[in-house]
Amino acid sequence: MEIWKLLILFFCAFLGGGAIFLVKSDKSQFLKLILSFSGAYLFAITVLHLIPDAYSGPDANEIGIFILIGFLLQIFLEQFSEGVEHGHIHKHDHSKVFPYGIMISLCLHAFLEGMPLANDQHNALIFGIALHHIPAAFALASILLQSRFSTPNILFYIAIFAIMAPLGFYVSNGLSTGSIGSVEAYFNKMMGVVIGIFLHISTTILFESSVDHKVNMRKMIAVLLGIGVALLGFFGAGHSGH
Repeated sequence: MEIWKLLILFFCAFLGGGAIFLVKSDKSQFLKLILSFSGAYLFAITVLHLIPDAYSGPDANEIGIFILIGFLLQIFLEQFSEGVEHGHIHKHDHSKVFPYGIMISLCLHAFLEGMPLANDQHNALIFGIALHHIPAAFALASILLQSRFSTPNILFYIAIFAIMAPLGFYVSNGLSTGSIGSVEAYFNKMMGVVIGIFLHISTTILFESSVDHKVNMRKMIAVLLGIGVALLGFFGAGHSGH
């Protein structure tokens, strides 16, 4: 278990949420560019690493079913999260009502996203997932701020969200090594579900553009950079390890 990965996952999300007190703007262009970069990176990593790895096992003929399940699961989760995992920020009424649906679905989403890190030998995924959680945490903090929660309470709920991806990594690491139960035989199928989630999240980010459906130059550069970094890893240490 690599502690530095747990720390990166936690602090990227926690500091991303805490940035709401510094930026106090739900239209931060920098966050949108981070989102575009991480969406492109996650898509490329899913295609280059996760899908080939999942299909390399003895149950390859069943993996597609679990990818579809993951894709549909993310559609279901978004009915409650309102797209916060894409960095979407919706105006809520200012009554102090805790957004349980958003919080629970977002935590489950982050937990599942941390799971493939157990099979991330070349550290291709860690930075994409960590970056992806920055705008998600920022959006969650914005919703809590709109709902007039106190600063300590907002930081507490952001910390809960931030610990979910490290927890998913920890649990999946135990499952893949057999130290938690004896379900390692189902690990590739679980990864199939995560692949489906990644495909939905990343393509949604990539296909969402401005109102006139045109991608501006800065977003295009961020997307190309995300794919480029993934390809560098693929043709470097990552590709040689396959």
